[in-house]
Amino acid sequence: MSASTLSATAPATNHLPQITEPRNAGMPLDLNWVLGAQANTSAIERRATSLPARRSVKKAHQAAWLLRAVTCIDLTTLSGDDTARRVGRLCAKARQPIAAATLDVLGMRPITVGAVCVYHEMITPAVTALHGSGIPVAAVSTGFPAGLSPLPLRIAEIEQSVAAGAAEIDIVISRRHVLEGNWQALYDEMRAFRAACGEAHVKAILATGELGSLRNVARASLVCMMAGADFIKTSTGKESVNATLPVTLVMVRAIRDYYDRTGYRVGYKPAGGISKAKDAITYLALIKEELGDRWLQPDLFRFGASSLLNDIERQLEHYVTGSYSAAYRHPTS
Repeated sequence: MSASTLSATAPATNHLPQITEPRNAGMPLDLNWVLGAQANTSAIERRATSLPARRSVKKAHQAAWLLRAVTCIDLTTLSGDDTARRVGRLCAKARQPIAAATLDVLGMRPITVGAVCVYHEMITPAVTALHGSGIPVAAVSTGFPAGLSPLPLRIAEIEQSVAAGAAEIDIVISRRHVLEGNWQALYDEMRAFRAACGEAHVKAILATGELGSLRNVARASLVCMMAGADFIKTSTGKESVNATLPVTLVMVRAIRDYYDRTGYRVGYKPAGGISKAKDAITYLALIKEELGDRWLQPDLFRFGASSLLNDIERQLEHYVTGSYSAAYRHPTS
């Protein structure tokens, strides 16, 4: 694969009105399709292991891929000590994630991240700080991260976050439905979440590290897409195991199968543990190979990350100056 096929020109803003794809309307639950989904773990792991070793992009090509990665970041803060001031600083970073001097050397116009992701209480400060930028606010919801609060409360939480201005809602599924093989319950839950979101786009967090097997990951991915998920997402970032390449391979192939059968493109978001620029390039390469260039846009691909941007900045600065800057020179909040 040649990295030159990935354009260095990134969109100036990445807000939802730019999306031209028809939104995933979902479909009736097809248990034959779901139960027929399998995962060859050894083959998947071999393929995943080979990716970082045989994918190498350098110099201008690497800079292009990293700039694209920036536009696909959900810049995130999900800490118990979040404040309006901290969120304001994060939003300022979201508006200008890469220093203007660096972009000038690269011949790039200004870019932004894909979204800012916060808890419900921080939606209003984020919406205020991002006003006029076109950057959407995403809110985690439904009893994040465990998803074990009563269903009516989880639905009400979604509705309140949408009313507060969140354009995207990251929900967590009930893992027990997957572990018990209760696919109808998972489907019904996801449909209820999608309905509560209204016009806001919904990302279904599978918490893949807690699902027990890659086969369960494949089946849960299909059920959530059948129920109308706009994105499927690996993790909350709070599990002991978060995004991995084998899980990503399973999920993006489920997305590909769903598109082939329904014509709806569903987005993908790996989250948790992706903090290095080289890892971001590996994920982008996998997406390009498995799904194609259309999925390398922020309406169909996001990184759930807080520290990834820091390393990308350092790599880009090294490219334009020949020297690495200290990490503390690139704070995100």
